[in-house]
Amino acid sequence: MRPNVLILRAPGTNCDRETAFAFETAGATTEAIHINRLLESPRALDRFQILCIPGGFSFGDDVAAGQILAVQMRHHLAGFLSEFKAAGKLILGICNGFQVIIKSGILLDDEPSPSSEIPGPPATLTYNDSGKYEDRWVQTTVASDKCVFLRGIEQMYLPVAHGEGKFIARDRASLNRLASAGQLALRYSPRVSARVSSEGGAEGEGILPFPDNPNGSMANVAGVCDTTGRVLGLMPHPERHIDPTHHPRWTRDEAGEVGDGLQIFINAVRFFG
Repeated sequence: MRPNVLILRAPGTNCDRETAFAFETAGATTEAIHINRLLESPRALDRFQILCIPGGFSFGDDVAAGQILAVQMRHHLAGFLSEFKAAGKLILGICNGFQVIIKSGILLDDEPSPSSEIPGPPATLTYNDSGKYEDRWVQTTVASDKCVFLRGIEQMYLPVAHGEGKFIARDRASLNRLASAGQLALRYSPRVSARVSSEGGAEGEGILPFPDNPNGSMANVAGVCDTTGRVLGLMPHPERHIDPTHHPRWTRDEAGEVGDGLQIFINAVRFFG
């Protein structure tokens, strides 16, 4: 089966074409739909097997990165997206898309809060420790076999480009629950030997220093999946490394036969094969 992918666009989205090209290279068909059109006809979701929210700056990140689009999806599409997930389909959020799906509740279910009667998310994404936008390449390591998108992958060298990519859990207990469930699926890792801090780790893992961990994420988290393994959010951009010539040092023979990020899209397509 050749799966059909919905690339969800919003004002400020700017990685939709690259993401569509990556899925098409992997063997899928794609269609870009603006959020306003989906809000008008949410049953359009029924035509697709994969939903992808690409990178960019949805609504200019005016309130917080991904927050406006997340609120629209939480309040107007929650039921339809629950049906989408329950049908065994896949959801991918890249960079701004990760911010959207974690803040909308699509990725992680709300949990009871010890300090409030209102349930809240167990984790979110916030400003980089550097206090600025980070645009650089990072090494990542797959830390769980739970996620459909990451099957068969050990490491990926990918670019990041974000100002609010720091993963933080609500508390240490929430962090450890996510780690124990295999949901902290992708971690930043050192390209060379690095000294790590003992603060903010999970299950004994420390935090890598900048720039190996480009934003200060707790437990070096670069990507998170849901409990089914069929929903993935990640800060690095796999669609920006699907060809060897995308590698910043490809002329020095440091690139592989294909770009590291392509396998994510191939795995999504093969899931329906």
